[in-house]
Amino acid sequence: MRIAFNGSFWPMETTGSGQYLRQLVPALWQLAPSEEYILFVPRYVSPRAPVVPPWLVVEVVPTPWDHMHPNLAKLWFEQVAFPRACRKAAVDLAHVPYFAPPLSPSVPTVTTVHDLIPMLLPAYRGSPLVRGYTRLAARAARRAPMVLTDSLASARDIERLLDIPSSRVRAIYLAAGPTYRPMSPDEWQPTLARLGIPTPYVLYLGGLDVRKNVTNLLRAWWLVREPLADITLVIAGRLPDQDTPFTPDPRRIAAELGIEDVVHYTGWVAEEDKPALYAGALAFAFPSHYEGFGLPVLESLACGTPAVVGGGSSLEEIVGPGGLIVPPHDIDALARALVELTRRPDRRAEFARRGLEHASTFAWEETARRTWQAYHEVLERGNRP
Repeated sequence: MRIAFNGSFWPMETTGSGQYLRQLVPALWQLAPSEEYILFVPRYVSPRAPVVPPWLVVEVVPTPWDHMHPNLAKLWFEQVAFPRACRKAAVDLAHVPYFAPPLSPSVPTVTTVHDLIPMLLPAYRGSPLVRGYTRLAARAARRAPMVLTDSLASARDIERLLDIPSSRVRAIYLAAGPTYRPMSPDEWQPTLARLGIPTPYVLYLGGLDVRKNVTNLLRAWWLVREPLADITLVIAGRLPDQDTPFTPDPRRIAAELGIEDVVHYTGWVAEEDKPALYAGALAFAFPSHYEGFGLPVLESLACGTPAVVGGGSSLEEIVGPGGLIVPPHDIDALARALVELTRRPDRRAEFARRGLEHASTFAWEETARRTWQAYHEVLERGNRP
């Protein structure tokens, strides 16, 4: 069987869609190495040669005009060039690993919709052009023979907002990579020392857009500034270029609260440094308002670090017994959870033990196996919805 992938996100290893594609395709090859796998990459992005395995065929797909606007080039690739390339290569099945399926696919096409944030959260709906793009993607997804997603919560959103029957939606969990594991202090201390991270600390690692709810995390830290006076809140991730309602700058908020001396910022963190950051933390705080999966939470649990997460989306599924769930808007509840995870070693150890067991049930081998099953379901019934 010949399977083609939309490879737009292959070079973007720091994005969720990029990580998904880079983990899923090798896991599929491990499961079925006799099949042929093709990555179609638009010319406006280029795969890094060292990370393309020898068994993966990569074809760069040009756009018709060299100076086409990037947004138009992206749309052209997704809706025209990718289906044409699939037909030309005589592939048996195509997989678009993000919310951009072609409206008129040339071969049976599976799409993965990680979340429906632009449809659920007003702040993420964007300009009229962006909203038009979302409507196009939604219309195409409704016609897809199979939609994959990362969690039961996202599956419910897809069924409700896109009006797709559950028979055409599959919730298939992702997994943490093999580098995310418990470490001894001798293993994680050198990384923390190199990055200048004070210990002990509670970690937040992720984006800083408004959905991530870092503002309420800082407000909760102000509430616990006395009982947790010896602990630092470490905020890891690229700081915003501008302080806006969509990307509130945590440095300004911490200064207004008077806690700037107990908050440490790492800036951008290399992938290879993340396991040590998780492993060295007392707890991981991720009070996001909404996540389609919440991979950082699973990575933290896999490193033996319990988490406190925001309820109401997939994070409840992902954290399982490995931490505490609080309403994202309840700053007092978040503050209590932070104290519980840092000041009660017995509770922290129990959450860490149960979290490790829970994280071990997520595996890319299982993700690949269930994805492979979905492929065959689609092939059995063709490209019809």
